[in-house]
Order: sequence, then C-alpha cells, then structure tokens
Amino acid sequence: MAKVIATVNMKGGVGKTTLTVNIATCLAKIHRKKVLVVDLDTQISATLSMISPAEFAKCRKENRTLRSLVSQAISHYGVQINDPEEKIYQIKDLVIPHVCKVQGLDLLVGDIDLYDEFLVSEMLYNRSLLYEEKQTFQQTWSKFEQTLIKGILASAMKSYDFIILDCAPGYNLITRSSLVASDYYLMPARPEPLSVVGIQLLERRIERLREVYREDNSVNIQLLGIVFSMSAGFTLSRYYQKVMDRVAADFSSAKIFKTKIPNDVNVAKAVDNFVPASLANPNSGGAKAFAEVTVELLKKLEISLGKKEQTSRLSLVDLE
Repeated sequence: MAKVIATVNMKGGVGKTTLTVNIATCLAKIHRKKVLVVDLDTQISATLSMISPAEFAKCRKENRTLRSLVSQAISHYGVQINDPEEKIYQIKDLVIPHVCKVQGLDLLVGDIDLYDEFLVSEMLYNRSLLYEEKQTFQQTWSKFEQTLIKGILASAMKSYDFIILDCAPGYNLITRSSLVASDYYLMPARPEPLSVVGIQLLERRIERLREVYREDNSVNIQLLGIVFSMSAGFTLSRYYQKVMDRVAADFSSAKIFKTKIPNDVNVAKAVDNFVPASLANPNSGGAKAFAEVTVELLKKLEISLGKKEQTSRLSLVDLE
C-alpha cells in the first residue's frame, strides 16, 4: 500500500511545490519507486513544474484534471450509484504516466478551479437534513472532509509506493481532507519569522483535526520533518541560528532535516522548462540537496515504520 505524504505549510512561498516535485522525482529516478504527485493547489504550480501550459490546457479541455474527481466525489457523496451508463472516473483514468519521461513518476494534474464552496456547503446542508436521525451540519461536513481525498486516492493505493500531495497554502477543505488522508506530512520552511509562524499555526490545526477524529482513530498522520530552503542572501548566520532555535524549541532535532536546500538559480531555471531541477541540472547544488533530502526522508520512514511494527508486536504480546 502506498505511503501518503502531504507537503504543507500555512504560509505560501516557502518552497513547498519545489520540494514536492523534486522529492518525487528522486524517489522515482534514483530509488526506483512508483510515485504519484497529486496537485491540490489551485495555483497549479506542481503541474506546471512537470508539464507545459499547453499540456495542462489540453488536460483541462479533456476534463483530465483533479477537478473531475473532486466534482464526482461531491455529486456522489452519500448517493448509491446504480446507473450503468454513468462513467465513474478513477485516478488511473486521468494521470499522466511517466511524466518528464521518468519511469514510475506519474502526475494527477491540478486545476485552477477545483470546486465551488457555496455548492459544497449547500450540498452538505441538504445532506444533513436527509438522515432519519438528523445530523448536525458540522457532523456531515466532517464526514465529507474525512472521505473526500481518501476516497479519491483509494483506487490508486495499491499501484504506488508513494503518493505525494502538494497542498495549497492555508487551511481549506481540500487541505484538511488531504491531511486526514495522509500517513505523514512534510513541512517546508524558510529561515524567516512568518514561515515559522506558518509551522506553528499548522501544528495547532493538525492537533485539532486529531481531536475531531479521535473517536474513530481515522487520523494517524505524523510529522515526517521540517525541511528548510534558504532564502537569497541567507547563510549560517546569527539570524538564521535564532530562527532555527525557535523551531528547535518546538520540535526535536529528529524532526528537522539536516539537509538544507540552498538558494540555487538552477532550481528557478528548471521551472521555466517545466521540469524539476533534479532532472534539468542533476549536478547543481539544489538538485544534490534534494537527493540528500530524499535519502533522509527514506531513513525517517524506515525508523517510523520500525517503531509502528514494534508497537504492534507489543500490543500482540499484551493481548496474549
């Protein structure tokens, strides 16, 4: 089963998409993993980091974007589908396989318009009135939030080693549903105060999500780590150290990636060519850093999965 990893920060402009597409590329190209990138941000930055605007326009015209799956999930929520003539889309029907000509790297194209918030609210309100034992609007909303992205990903779980979700900045319905559907989350950040605030805000909201779904134990998401991308002109200075000290006060050193992504013009140039830097210039400082971050990520996953296995064994001993 795929490990689902959400890349997320409350603040934009912290290198979230760049981290997503380059880690995905390294996992597929260097480590021979099967990886699906899902672009959940209406800025479609992940999409345009891997395909050209012309290819995106073609996908959108043919309804081969994430919007089709989200619209289907909204219209079918809580409804039994019995019409044999109706086309039910799955991820495999829409993904671009071997994107950037990398074997094992697939992309589910994003969209500039994923859903209409008013129509979703109206649908959920009406659904809350349909149950024999009336549910509150909040209960209906939470159930939809819990199943939206998880349901979209369900058909692809056995086809990939990793599904990496490029989430939008902020904390909208799609981002919350993505976090609920994920096993882990990565937090990209820059050595700047507002970026650190974004980390703190996100942590508080994820803890609230865990509280909402604590009873059915459906949210088991864990922080895989914080990856710092250096801003222009930043070095290991006193200012940088002060920012790092603030982060270290809230998180253990094991949750902060040792590798920092340098400020490298080659990373920006790669986006101009609609390919990740790890492919466009694999010998650049930025590309090498992404490769090192990917190795760290795999090690952190190995440690996490080992701890889970150990916990399961201890639970079995307790039962015996």
